[in-house]
Amino acid sequence: MAKSKGRDNAARQKGGKRNRKVRRRQVYIFAEGKVSEIEYIDLIMESGEWHRPDRRVDYHFENDTVESKYRKPLPMVRDAVFVLRRVEREAKAAGLDKDEDWNWPQVWILFDRDEHQGIAEARKLAEQAGVRVAYSHPCFELWRLLDYQNYTSTFGGVCGSANSRLRSQPGFAKTYGKNVRTVSEQQSKHVKPDQVLRGDRYSTAKKYAQKINNGHSGPDPNTWDPYTDVWRFVEDGLLLSGY
Repeated sequence: MAKSKGRDNAARQKGGKRNRKVRRRQVYIFAEGKVSEIEYIDLIMESGEWHRPDRRVDYHFENDTVESKYRKPLPMVRDAVFVLRRVEREAKAAGLDKDEDWNWPQVWILFDRDEHQGIAEARKLAEQAGVRVAYSHPCFELWRLLDYQNYTSTFGGVCGSANSRLRSQPGFAKTYGKNVRTVSEQQSKHVKPDQVLRGDRYSTAKKYAQKINNGHSGPDPNTWDPYTDVWRFVEDGLLLSGY
C-alpha cells in the first residue's frame, strides 16, 4: 500500500472514464502527533485488509515535518482547508466527479482534546469546509488502549492517565523486546505490530469505541470524555475493513 510525503498532482493522471474509475483515492493526512499516529497509519496500511480489492488508497502525510507547536487543531484545520481546495481542483482537472466517484480525494485530520483551545471551532470549520476529522478525547492513546480493554470511565481530560493505563496492560512492555518489563511514556509513543495486529483487536476496539461514543449526547466535544472515532478514518478514509 503506497504512501507519499510529497505532493500528488492528480491532474497528471488524466484519462477516460475507465481510468477514472480504477485510479486510487488520494488521502491527505494532518496528524497532531509526530510519532504514534504516523507509525500506526504506516502499520495498518502495510498489513490491513481492503474493504474492496478494486478500491485502493494512496496516503500522504501533509505535516510530518512541521514542529509540534504548530500541530494544533485550529491551525491544522485551516491548513487542511487550503490543501483540500487544491486537490479538489486537481481531481476535477483529472476528470473526477465529486458526487459520482468513490476516489474523489479526501483530507483528514487526527487530533486530540488534550488541553487544546478551540476544539469546537476547529470541528465546525472542518465540517463546513468538507475536511474529515478523527477526534480522540483525551488523546490518541485511548484508541490504542481499546485494543486491550474496554474503558468507559473519564480520564479527566488527562492524556497521561490514558498513556499510563496503556503501558500497564499485560504484555504491552514485551512488544518492545522479550526482556523488557517497563517502558517510559516517550517510548510508548512508538507503535509496535503486536500491539495492533494480534487477533481481532480492530473489531473489538471499534465495538468499544462505538459504545463509549454513544454515551455522549451533548453538542460540546470538550465534554466527550472518553471518546474516539479513529475507526471512521480507518474505514471511510483509508478504505480498510480491518487489520
